[in-house]
Formats: sequence, structure tokens, C-alpha cells
Amino acid sequence: MVNSLNNFAANSGQALAGTKKLTATPGKNPGVNQSTPQGPLGNARDSSTVSTLASQLSEASVRAQARDARLTRTELSSMANNTFNELVSANYTANKSTYDSEVPDTDSATLLARAKSATQYTNGLGKNPFSGMPMDQLALITYDDSGTFTINERRAALEESAKQEFAWRQKVVAEAEFEYNNTGKLTNFSKSVLDHYKGLPPVQQAQYPNNYEAKLKHWIDLDFNYFTNVAEGKKKMDAESFAGKILDGDNSLFDDTTSSKQATST
Repeated sequence: MVNSLNNFAANSGQALAGTKKLTATPGKNPGVNQSTPQGPLGNARDSSTVSTLASQLSEASVRAQARDARLTRTELSSMANNTFNELVSANYTANKSTYDSEVPDTDSATLLARAKSATQYTNGLGKNPFSGMPMDQLALITYDDSGTFTINERRAALEESAKQEFAWRQKVVAEAEFEYNNTGKLTNFSKSVLDHYKGLPPVQQAQYPNNYEAKLKHWIDLDFNYFTNVAEGKKKMDAESFAGKILDGDNSLFDDTTSSKQATST
């Protein structure tokens, strides 16, 4: 599941952000500053628009908390998978005309305008109405199936989330290459990934392996050095590829029956 979402993040990020792959140069720190979220609706000047969205998000947060308390991690993962299939798969394409005609059950000009903007955006016209919104708020919209948000609004929120995720992945993988090339370690990379994971809402955490947090903590405590512990004559590993496997929650690393050796055989 998480691999599919990360692939969507990469594809959406490349298509929407137009960003280029970052590469690490030994001796040069590749870290980049992420843009500061501009809040709901980015540069929206209409305070009533922001207020309306803030109210919707508050209500969505209450529903999300109740859902997260009611469902198990496995059930949350299944729910997230169903959401992904609804908003991204061939099902979304097949029902696009229906989704494009969806109109919120409201007389609010603000809500109607935003839904229209989301539909235009998902058809390649105009800007994403949720551009710059914080990730936790985007998740509230994406996974809210109450009908408060239209399918196209949820799709637009998912795409913005994917765009931000892709930008973060580029940054953290470049930093992983820098760390590995200069120290032989990936400890700081693992810390960054753990912090990112812990900041996700439960419905997104559920899309990763059950032992994801525990395994990352183990690797951080291990502080493994791939240079000093490498077998004689063995080539240096591909740090970018290994980092990608961690970000994807690859089973070869997070299957307890095979991953206890970490990636010393990589």
C-alpha cells in the first residue's frame, strides 16, 4: 500500500512540481529549505473562505479522531487503500464525468466555488485550491468520506499531499547520500524518517509495516557504519536505493524474519 502511495507521490510530484532529482556531492550539504505552508487555501485573501474551510476541517478532525479510535491499524490500512483506489485508480478515471458533475449540497457560494475550482484543477485547469496547506489538514480532507468534500476536492488534496511528500523525499534521500558518502552511516537519515512517520496521522501510519517505527529506532540505536563493517572486497552499497526501500516500507527490510541483519548484505 505505502509503495503505491509513494509511487503516486513521485509521479504527482514530478508532474505537478516540475522538480528535478537531487544528487549528493561529497563535502557539500544538499539540504534545502522547504517552503513554509501558507495555511488553508494558500494565498486566499477572502477571510470568509478561510473561516469556512477552518470550520470544515475542525469537524473533519472530530470525525477522524472518532474513526481512528474505532478502527484497528489493519482496518485503517484497508480504509486508506479503499480511499486510494477511489481517488487514484482506474475507478476514478472511469467515473470522472460523475465526479466532475458533483456539487456540494449547500447554498454557500464559497463552498460551491471551491468545489468548482477543484474540478477544474483535476482536469488540468487552474491551481489546486489546497496548494500550500499543511499535510495534516490535507489528510483530513483526503480520508473524509462524510460527503463534506467532493471527490475532486479529496483528489486535489491527495495530489497536494503527494507533491509535498515527493519534495520531502527528494530532500531526505539527498541528505542520506550525503551522510553515507561522508560518514558511512544512515543514522541521521533514519532519524529524519522516524520524525516524519511520527508526525503522520494514524490513517497514514497504518499504511506502513507494523514494525516500521520499532525498526527505525533499532537502526538509530545501532548507528551502523557501512564502511567499517563492510566485507572485504565488497562494493559500497547504493545509498539512494536503500533509502528508497526504507521510505517505501520494503518487505525485504521490514519483514522480521529476514530484516534482523538490517541491510548489511545490501
